[in-house]
Amino acid sequence: MRPAPVTLSKLKLGKLKVVRRQLLQRYEHQPFVSCLAGLYGCQWRRYQRARAQPGECCCSRLECGSFGVLIVTFFLTLVFLYFWSEAQNDYDDFDWFNFGNLGFWFPWSVVLLVVAAALFAYIAILLLLAVCLLSEGQRLYLHWSHKIGILVTLTFSISATAVLSDLWSRQWRTLLLSLQVTAPYLHVGGVSLMMLLSWPVALHFFRMNKRVRQVAILGLYLSVLFALYLVPLGMYSPCIKEEGTLGPAPTLIGHRGAPMLAPENTQLSFERAVEAGGDGLETDVTISYDGVPFLMHDRTLRRTTNVREVFPNRTDMMAAMFTWAELEMLDAGSWFLHRDPFGTVSSLSPEEQSLMQNQTVPMLKEFLNLAARHQSLVIFDLHRPPRGHPYRDTWIERTLEVLQNESSINSSQVLWLPSELRVLVQELDPELQQTSGRGGSIEELQEDHIVRLNLHYSFMSQEQISEYASVNISTNLYVISQPWLYSLAWCSGVHSVTTNAMHILKNLQRPLFLMTSEEYSLMWILTDAVSAVLITLVFAFHWWRERGLPFWPGSRPVHENGPYSKFRTAELSDVWSVSSVSVRGEAHSLPNTHNLPTIPEEPLV
Repeated sequence: MRPAPVTLSKLKLGKLKVVRRQLLQRYEHQPFVSCLAGLYGCQWRRYQRARAQPGECCCSRLECGSFGVLIVTFFLTLVFLYFWSEAQNDYDDFDWFNFGNLGFWFPWSVVLLVVAAALFAYIAILLLLAVCLLSEGQRLYLHWSHKIGILVTLTFSISATAVLSDLWSRQWRTLLLSLQVTAPYLHVGGVSLMMLLSWPVALHFFRMNKRVRQVAILGLYLSVLFALYLVPLGMYSPCIKEEGTLGPAPTLIGHRGAPMLAPENTQLSFERAVEAGGDGLETDVTISYDGVPFLMHDRTLRRTTNVREVFPNRTDMMAAMFTWAELEMLDAGSWFLHRDPFGTVSSLSPEEQSLMQNQTVPMLKEFLNLAARHQSLVIFDLHRPPRGHPYRDTWIERTLEVLQNESSINSSQVLWLPSELRVLVQELDPELQQTSGRGGSIEELQEDHIVRLNLHYSFMSQEQISEYASVNISTNLYVISQPWLYSLAWCSGVHSVTTNAMHILKNLQRPLFLMTSEEYSLMWILTDAVSAVLITLVFAFHWWRERGLPFWPGSRPVHENGPYSKFRTAELSDVWSVSSVSVRGEAHSLPNTHNLPTIPEEPLV
């Protein structure tokens, strides 16, 4: 016997219960969506938001442009942040460069890093909010205040990158070197990001009703994904090598002593370098007006002494124009405590800080005698005196005189770096280790009897280092203070490095990044394979979800009112509008109720 027909009132009641059930299911994500839309577009109320219907674009042309600018800003800010964070090795040079131009000390490098990190975090949060809104099927609306913030961040990133590229173009080489260490991990991060983006991409791909848009969004996504998959094929890193092929760690030469632990170019600084286990000492030599070679890096005394207080009218005078008696009157240590260039003063004891206040400008003879006592190698730049100086034309001979007759150091401990009058120097003291500050062909270097190269670390090349080593020409790189850069130099076969961070690098037992080619291949293939499987599953799920197809053989199709409805997060306003439209439609059809089909009465859930 067939069940009795259901009346119109019962049909309405059943539909209201269905709407109620859908309402409760769809409301699950509303607090989350409200938070996203409120933070992204200041749309905290439900009626302010709109849901992107299937086949519609996720936003208007203006908002689509804003989203594109947001993506561009994200990547430009990321590049600058990565660029500047990897430049930490040279922050000290950057700050002193600004000191020379501005006349006062300030840690500009750290401030720039903090600002870049804060702006990147802001842009990353906005982009994350946008992706989450797209994943929830919401139309994008970016608040005007965020648009201003994006333009400010974009301007900052472009301007800072342009200025630093013009003033400090060498840092781009540092960026390329860092990729030899970080590229395997950046590859994993990039592929992981593409996996996360697969969800909103698949959602909107299957909802679009225009083939051109589908091809564009899927083509762009797959192009980036496959490019990331293939990037490791063109990657090179000296830290990917077979077991047993890693050479000894580069020996350490203290750059002006241990400038992170004591004022640079002072006796205390060199003593700290020796105590930290340094194998050599580096400095800079200038000759006083009365012929005394002394240690000073800058052309003037303003940065590392209290010349402004002692000789206020001679602050910008060349250091070589002072007599030794005048130089002895200067304090060469207190500036370190006041400016704290490396942020290490707080770790010093009161006794050590008191000792630094009593440092004076040392003579070259004192420096050489200290190196002789500890059997340390020495290397120094020799500044030629300015015009009108009594020793302008005899500065080489005067320096050799101190080295040979006034100090106790053995000439074989000295890496002779000045290129002027090299033939004369070899004749006067053949035991000096001739060192060149620039590379060249092997024939040219051997002709000048060069046994060591002293190069900036940005010219690091494993191939050239090996080529020079094959003819017994060792390589020293300056200035390396970051562990990752020291690790790269170690893997490249560098023989020695000049460093500010003697006490840090001495504790490294092995390179920070070191793996065999088999380990790297496994890491690469496993990352790509797992991501490909997960991305395929995400697209398959969205295809099933948007088409309402059975998820496995024998299961029922899943429609809007079925179990899948809880995954859809339509706005409450959308639900009520759908309900009201249904009721109005039924009201108009009342006169034709005799045409309504009858349905069996079933228990309502």
